Amino acid sequence: MSLTHTDDHGRATMVDVSAKVPTAREARAEAVVRMQPATLALIRENGLKKGDVLAVARIAGIQGAKKSAELIPLCHPLALSKVDVAFELLDSPPRIRIETRCKVTGQTGVEMEALTAASVAALTIYDMCKAADQGMVIESICLLEKTGGRRGHYRRDLTEPGERT
Repeated sequence: MSLTHTDDHGRATMVDVSAKVPTAREARAEAVVRMQPATLALIRENGLKKGDVLAVARIAGIQGAKKSAELIPLCHPLALSKVDVAFELLDSPPRIRIETRCKVTGQTGVEMEALTAASVAALTIYDMCKAADQGMVIESICLLEKTGGRRGHYRRDLTEPGERT
């Protein structure tokens, strides 16, 4: 497999996508934040001093997707048409599952935007809750699915050991 982000001399370079035809592309990603049961209860009850954790994390995730090209050196800036950030609060073990979805019609995919949205939303949950629970763990940041582009459809196999069922 050849590397696409290096030139003939092995130097990092941004891929030239100018010859590609714009197509509809979509990506979904997730992250999980594990925490103490009391922390999850505080989030549910909107009982943290910093405010509504999930509302702020949703906005942060959207902003993260929009800023991906500023954070990831060889990532193309995209005119995103849609960014969704959703949360699932789970009790056993206590955790929040974050799922993001990004859409674009363009010459390159939106996987990095979806992954960045999930990551930034998770970091925001940590930041807003760290006074109550410094032992939180951010884990399982992964691409769930992507459509469009030359490589077509990808869906993560969630039946592998360690994956959710």
